[in-house]
Amino acid sequence: MSVHIKKEEKYALVSVDVEKLDGTQSPELKSQFVLLNNEGQRNIILDFSKVKYSDSSGLSAILVAKRLCENLGGVFVIFGVQDYVAKLITISQLDSILNVTPTLKEAEELVYMEEIQGNIN
Repeated sequence: MSVHIKKEEKYALVSVDVEKLDGTQSPELKSQFVLLNNEGQRNIILDFSKVKYSDSSGLSAILVAKRLCENLGGVFVIFGVQDYVAKLITISQLDSILNVTPTLKEAEELVYMEEIQGNIN
């Protein structure tokens, strides 16, 4: 699997370069999230625009990233979710706990808003 990481000032952008995210690729994605967390990266934006299918192991990796970010006081945002994956997120009732945006720009705005909110509190 191909996972690309680009570190920005306020977040890390993680791009998944596969159409099918299942039990063979999910462990690598999960380990990348853990590595970023160990480096102190608290805000992660996940580009899911190329993923057309995900199973429960892919969702598990996403939930790990969410928990890791929250443990550091950060935010996890996913964008570019394709129809099948969006339906899976909804069926699994994860749409109520995940930050999902259509575009990278909106994901960035969410991260920046959370950063400002954190500085106010």
